[in-house]
Amino acid sequence: MPAQPPRRKPPGPHFRAQIEAAEAEGVAREHMTLRLTMADVANLKRDRELPVTDISFADGVMRYLGVKVEQGGVAESVLDRGA
Repeated sequence: MPAQPPRRKPPGPHFRAQIEAAEAEGVAREHMTLRLTMADVANLKRDRELPVTDISFADGVMRYLGVKVEQGGVAESVLDRGA
């Protein structure tokens, strides 16, 4: 029987910590962008541990903790802190 790949940790807590660290360093959330893989977007949307208020959708834009989420187009999910 082939070995199962390691299960990925939920992206929510990881990016919450990064967002809070960036904010503590003076970066405003409106200047940040989460560039997420499609898998991380799906996992974030399905995470039952996250409060419903942590994710919002308005005007075709998904936000996590007030930070704009760009879906797909990256090999690895990252928090872009802006200029």
